[in-house]
Amino acid sequence: MIMHCGVENEADIGFYSGLIESLFSLTQMLTMLPWGFFADRFGRKPVLVFSLCGVTIFTVLFGFSTTVWQMILFRCLAGVFSGSVVAVRSMISEISTKKTQARAFSYFSVASNVGIMLGPFVGGALATPAEQYPGTFGNVQFFKDYPYALANMAAGAIGLSAMLVTLFFIKETLTSVKEGVEPPKPMSTWELAKSPGVAFVLFIYTFCALLGLGYTAVMTVFLYTKPSLGGYGFSPLMISVWLGIGGGAQALWTLIVFPWMHKRYGTIGTLRYSWTSWPIVFACWIIGNYLLRWGQDRIFWVFVSIFWIWACSIAIGYTGSQIALNDIAPTHNTLGTLNALAMTAVSGIRSVAPALFSSEFALGVKYHVFGGHLAWVTLTVLAVILRIAVEWLPEKAQGRPKKPTQDEEESRA
Repeated sequence: MIMHCGVENEADIGFYSGLIESLFSLTQMLTMLPWGFFADRFGRKPVLVFSLCGVTIFTVLFGFSTTVWQMILFRCLAGVFSGSVVAVRSMISEISTKKTQARAFSYFSVASNVGIMLGPFVGGALATPAEQYPGTFGNVQFFKDYPYALANMAAGAIGLSAMLVTLFFIKETLTSVKEGVEPPKPMSTWELAKSPGVAFVLFIYTFCALLGLGYTAVMTVFLYTKPSLGGYGFSPLMISVWLGIGGGAQALWTLIVFPWMHKRYGTIGTLRYSWTSWPIVFACWIIGNYLLRWGQDRIFWVFVSIFWIWACSIAIGYTGSQIALNDIAPTHNTLGTLNALAMTAVSGIRSVAPALFSSEFALGVKYHVFGGHLAWVTLTVLAVILRIAVEWLPEKAQGRPKKPTQDEEESRA
């Protein structure tokens, strides 16, 4: 699409692609806090409806762009209407209980992953329809002039359907709005950040997101890089299959194992498991590369097949950190602002982290630092810091399972 909009030099495509997505994340970062404030003041439902409406409109307009600057403008305007992220997280927390929130947020995480997995297929299948389906669209001038409009119209239709479902079928969850009473005086962002435990939980939530973004950026290019340079040398098709299997495995870990683990060991136990696994996972990637370098292809495939399915279990840490964030909120009326604070920080990281970690990987490969594994070493050090930090998780956010009372133990007996 960038080439269609006038960028002829292939060397510039990566720059503009990164610029568009980075500016989208930057716009999200600048507007997330106002959405959180509105969600806490006026309710979750209106924020969800208006943000979905805005995203729908500007996603469709993005498909009609004829210049790169139009692409940037419409993508940034879509970023302005990113309040749905804040509203949905707050609503899920409010309609669940301490006993059910692990299951509720596991559904949320799986739904997000399904969207991330299916979205590219929808876009790819509907892009340039006049070229892909000449028998059906080849003579339609509109799709020749706007080859990416159909894909964005389909995405807009999904957004529109979500907005209509919200408008007609989803009920408000903010107590003050439901009961028609004056909401309590809202806490300022600074007051919220100073509340007991909030700053620390925001820190580990953001740190976890940093690791996840860095891991994703490094893993993709690592899989493609030749073994002699520090990677696995997979083909693009093999990478797609590999990531698809990983997405399915993550969904199963999150949907099946996470609720059981959270019920048995609480948020703190779940995070300890996940964040202890991070540095081990990073080390296993390096071990796989050396198996290929040493010509142990059979051992490599057995090793990575087992390792990859287990490695996907670290995804439960994302859901665990979200529950810790909800639990540390001073009141339900601050959930929107608190989630907005967290997403503001994550959006800021998302605008720079992928490029930084990818560049570090390239630097390690070019100068053969740590055998080409400089990025993995950095991620391992960061993961160890995160694992140590979790031991200071505030008691309110630890989500420890309740011990049964004597009466309950006797009734079970």
